[in-house]
Amino acid sequence: MQSTPHPFASLSPARVVAAVESLGYWLPGEPFALNSYENRVYLLHDDEGQRWVAKFYRPERWQDAQIQEEHDFLDELVAEGVAVAAPWRNAEGQSLHHAEGFRLALFPQLSGQAPELENPSHLYALGELIGAVHAIGERSAFRHRVSLDLDGMVREAQQRVLGAPWLDRRQRHAYERISNALYAELQAYAWKPEMTIRVQGDCHIGNMLGRDDHFALVDFDDCLMAPAIQDLWMLFTAEHEVEWQMQLSEVLEGYEQQREFDRSELKLIEPLRTLRLMRHSAWLVARWDDPAFPPAFPWVPDAGYWDAHIRQLEQQRLALAQAPRWLA
Repeated sequence: MQSTPHPFASLSPARVVAAVESLGYWLPGEPFALNSYENRVYLLHDDEGQRWVAKFYRPERWQDAQIQEEHDFLDELVAEGVAVAAPWRNAEGQSLHHAEGFRLALFPQLSGQAPELENPSHLYALGELIGAVHAIGERSAFRHRVSLDLDGMVREAQQRVLGAPWLDRRQRHAYERISNALYAELQAYAWKPEMTIRVQGDCHIGNMLGRDDHFALVDFDDCLMAPAIQDLWMLFTAEHEVEWQMQLSEVLEGYEQQREFDRSELKLIEPLRTLRLMRHSAWLVARWDDPAFPPAFPWVPDAGYWDAHIRQLEQQRLALAQAPRWLA
């Protein structure tokens, strides 16, 4: 029996153009696909030369109300002068649109380059930017977006991977053993709901664009309720204490121009890294029916990938047990 084609398989350039033009824009050129896998994202320009980013949301991932909270949060941030891109709204005030069988939104393009995490001035600027987002994010809570759930998300990732067809019996046993051990150790790091605020949620350097010391945050598709450190920990890339302390000092100095940071959250860095490692492999498994994934991640079915992932989780367990002394 032939499997049902993935919805994104039908999203041709012609349908992208038709969907955007149904919103009242005329596109004189072809859309350019950007490097996005969870959604489909295109760079385009209209007949007046305005450059847009069109995001076509993955079907069945988010409810409309959850997407709308993303948009409303961005509007709130822009109104306060924070460097993010809020979605275009039509005359009726709608930012989430339905066309060609997809849900989509249009964002003005923000140009720039990724920051250098060895550059103190970049780190300070990023801390100040994220602090501004959080100062507004703590004013109210999401009602429809998810909350970062260390317990539930680890279990969900574990079950996804154990359900994958590529692990042999040895790998399945090894993965189950290490993931159960990590799950048990992470119980000590659970946070209280009152520690969570609205955050961007996926704050890696690919979602930060700018020049000199001025940056903007893009792609709030994963915004959620979480501790503030969720948007900061990926900035701390140094492996040695002196460099790590420099990164921490610059980021927090910038951050606290906007909002006080609770240093006790630093102990969550390795637990959050553990969660991200587990969820990434589970994400690859969950999205394998998307036609974009096999050619982009051809190593996933290979035994070597899963051996390496299991070793990585073993190393992460050691990192949890041997937290750097400067975090003590």
